[in-house]
Amino acid sequence: MSNNVFQSVIVQLKEITNMTFGVIDNDGCVVSCTDVTLLGERWTDVAAKLANSEGQLLTFGQKTFKAIFGGNNRFEYAVFCTGDDEQARTYCSLAYVSLNNAKTFYEEKHDRGTFVKNIIMDNILSGDIYIRAKELHFATDVPRAVFLVRQVGRSDVAAVDMLSEMYSDRQQDFVLSINETDIAVIKQLPGETSAEELEAMAKTIEDKMKSELYVKTVIGIGTVAQHLRELSDVYKEAQTAIDVGKVFDTERSIINYENLGIGRLIYQLPTTLCDIYLTEVFKKNSIDALDQETLFTINKFFENNLNVSETSRKLFVHRNTLVYRLEKIKKLTGLDLREFDHAIVFKVALMVRKYLSSRDVRI
Repeated sequence: MSNNVFQSVIVQLKEITNMTFGVIDNDGCVVSCTDVTLLGERWTDVAAKLANSEGQLLTFGQKTFKAIFGGNNRFEYAVFCTGDDEQARTYCSLAYVSLNNAKTFYEEKHDRGTFVKNIIMDNILSGDIYIRAKELHFATDVPRAVFLVRQVGRSDVAAVDMLSEMYSDRQQDFVLSINETDIAVIKQLPGETSAEELEAMAKTIEDKMKSELYVKTVIGIGTVAQHLRELSDVYKEAQTAIDVGKVFDTERSIINYENLGIGRLIYQLPTTLCDIYLTEVFKKNSIDALDQETLFTINKFFENNLNVSETSRKLFVHRNTLVYRLEKIKKLTGLDLREFDHAIVFKVALMVRKYLSSRDVRI
């Protein structure tokens, strides 16, 4: 239990009543108090009596106490306020209600976070998801998005707290630390949400990390989960988005799983099958026979939708020069990039080669 939760509540109570409030743990140690001089003091005799108080108000040394019990009726904390008159008893009772509710909310929130993390990490059986969700009063059939935030270059331990503050008012949104670099953000959505809106949310996270912590990030976005049990698959999609993006879309910092296209299929192929494909496509010469200038021309040709005139304009070369280069490529590879089917084969081959290079496989 975070003592900051207690401190926030008792400070507000002091502002309203002008009384001194505090909290002791089950060992009698003052863990939170509006009078900082009392912090750390240990009242073991008081704690012993409160453990057997059965929730009754007790007074000790001109202070009024009321115990807060947890599971199995176990004494965990006690709230106190200065004074032993009727007014102090009333204020102490009000403080008990506020702090007990704050404790319950905090623990439920913590339990929900652990529950969600167990789902995305496949640490809970599908059948148990329904049971646990019912215990935690957790909505199961609502849309949720998963953003996997990976810190690049360096990581900051404050990232989780900072992102948690972005969603502090939403009980159904969760920020979970996965490892030293990865943070999963699970956000409940209001309804139909477009890919553009999801990317805008990711952009907000990216900008926050960059502006406040000066940390560069890559963010993977999975498809929208319509049920709690789908969160694990969606989380894996966000992981795949980052992994595939590292290979085929290195310039982008926000990668949506739905936009991976053919790169996602290639990434799942065995490397031996990729080697066979390249051997079959480039029967005349290896793809390595093409120099960097030629490869640059090919990529520009693809970027301009196989349009010779537009490509030559972008390359600042004469149209006939580009045609000559394309003829040269046809002679070397046997593929005429001006034909759509040949262009598709070559494009896939380039992606396969890039994939094998990322896996350190000799081509």
